Amino acid sequence: MLIDEAVTAGAGLSKACERIGITERTYYRWKALLSKFDSYEDRRSYADHSNPVNKLTPTERQEVIDTCNTERFASLPPCQIVPALADEGKYIASERTFYRILHEAKMQNHRGRSQEPGKHHKPTSFCATAPNQVWTWDITYLNGPVKGYFYYLYLIIDIFSRDVVGWEVWEDQTAELASELIKKACLSQHRLSTAPLVLHSDNGTPMKGATMLETLYALGITPSNSRPRVSNDNPYSESIFKTLKYRPNYQPKGFGTIEEARGWCAKFVKWYRYEHHHSGIKFLTAAERHAGKSEEILNKRHEVYEAAKAAHPERWNGRETRNWNNITEVYLNPDRQYEETPVELSNDEEIAS
Repeated sequence: MLIDEAVTAGAGLSKACERIGITERTYYRWKALLSKFDSYEDRRSYADHSNPVNKLTPTERQEVIDTCNTERFASLPPCQIVPALADEGKYIASERTFYRILHEAKMQNHRGRSQEPGKHHKPTSFCATAPNQVWTWDITYLNGPVKGYFYYLYLIIDIFSRDVVGWEVWEDQTAELASELIKKACLSQHRLSTAPLVLHSDNGTPMKGATMLETLYALGITPSNSRPRVSNDNPYSESIFKTLKYRPNYQPKGFGTIEEARGWCAKFVKWYRYEHHHSGIKFLTAAERHAGKSEEILNKRHEVYEAAKAAHPERWNGRETRNWNNITEVYLNPDRQYEETPVELSNDEEIAS
């Protein structure tokens, strides 16, 4: 070969290959062909192009499509379908395979009225390692019977479990109504006043009113507020409100009465707590995680995947199965590092702060 002659004469291999117009990788491949077949002939046309051993059968691919098209899963993405099947002890294919098959069948489309999610950088606040350590709350508008008239949903969420610990629908936004909701939430969670708890919110009047702050201090709760002019310091509350507003049966044109609004919100909260598999907590339901069932359920999912891998190891190519490890720490906007989190403070230190 000309390249060999050039290298023997003292030229560098990379420069010789560049001069010829090929890469070093091509050169080494040609050398391997010569040693194996005693020829530089391109043998790619003779290669075995049969299907790989880990490819799904047509029946299995159709099962994926049929499963996604059932009434139960028709409005859910694969990231919700796969964990639900795993909870039932059933494995068809990986989540990525579900997406790929739907994409190839031109069935993978953005669903609902929401826009594609954007990427946002957010600051840190507090860390929760168990339920009832960090709550966030906010108020959202619910359209009323006429334009310009609203009902107001007050909602408190636990960031560790994503569980709804308190909610009410009223016709006004006041610190007094917010204080009553906080008291009810503490009673419903059987929370002792000596247990550290942070309540995060934005900077609205009901959140910073004197009555509200007095109630928080009396209950031993540390108030936390978003930074001025920062829209993403309260992401957990904003997330659940988006989920609420884009539910298929939401009434964007308005609720006729406050009782109708309360009834719809009660059904939503029940669905969100007991049926919705939340992506931020390994697709558990909020009620399961709040009740401390995370390890049991995730371990079962891991066993389902290990059994599926044992049945068809060639489909994993030596890779590990899906990571079903439990999430033990949840941060409120984790961009800064706090050396001390609320769960490490005593009640006296909280009130002093």
